[in-house]
Amino acid sequence: MAENGIAVKFESVHKRFDELQVLTGMDLEVRWGEVTTILGPSGCGKSVTLKHIIGIEQADRGRVTVDGHDMSSISNRDLKALRKRIGVLFQSAALFDSMNVRENVAFGLRMHTRMSEKEIEERVGVCLDAVRLSGAELTMPVELSGGMRKRAALARAIAMSPDFILYDEPTTGLDPGTAAVVGDYILKLQSELDVTSVVVTHDLPLARRISDRLALLYNGKTAIQGTPEEIERSGNDVYDLFVQGKI
Repeated sequence: MAENGIAVKFESVHKRFDELQVLTGMDLEVRWGEVTTILGPSGCGKSVTLKHIIGIEQADRGRVTVDGHDMSSISNRDLKALRKRIGVLFQSAALFDSMNVRENVAFGLRMHTRMSEKEIEERVGVCLDAVRLSGAELTMPVELSGGMRKRAALARAIAMSPDFILYDEPTTGLDPGTAAVVGDYILKLQSELDVTSVVVTHDLPLARRISDRLALLYNGKTAIQGTPEEIERSGNDVYDLFVQGKI
């Protein structure tokens, strides 16, 4: 594990896409075993941050480390090994429409492990039970409600017993009741699996409820980070404007 209890660290990270400067010196710390939620308005670099953690993008300047690995110089072998330890819940759920729920959850296990079919079946059952989708194994994604799709995608994200789970806008497109259920499962899995989670969202009620720490991105930098209580008491102007919906 990384030193000082820090699982992921961004140090003065800059990232540009063509003429668009997205990150302009961003700093962030994610601690082992905690839920860190990244807040911010659309286009502020929240999802780009997740891509740096996975290694899909690399910083133009600055440094990103994940479990002690410098993501700008990590070897392909180490990157592949690291990615196997990261589960991702994509904004759109990103289930394979041609596969039923069981096949979706089993996909990574078949691709990246030497588990037998019996072992895979047992692991899929455990994951579906964890998100209360037992009995839906043969259901196709098109037959699932929005909330069920998210839960199926969450089962797939935990199938490889990850050390990290990344959530990209987990409640987007869901009604408030279903969004609350997704929040329940984030907390449930955090408690049961002892993972390190990074949640990207603009859903402030969700963030306040599930987070050990918050980070607010604005203009490509971290405007403030800390526990929800610290940030609420901080009087930070950018955070106050975000709460008021003015940025």
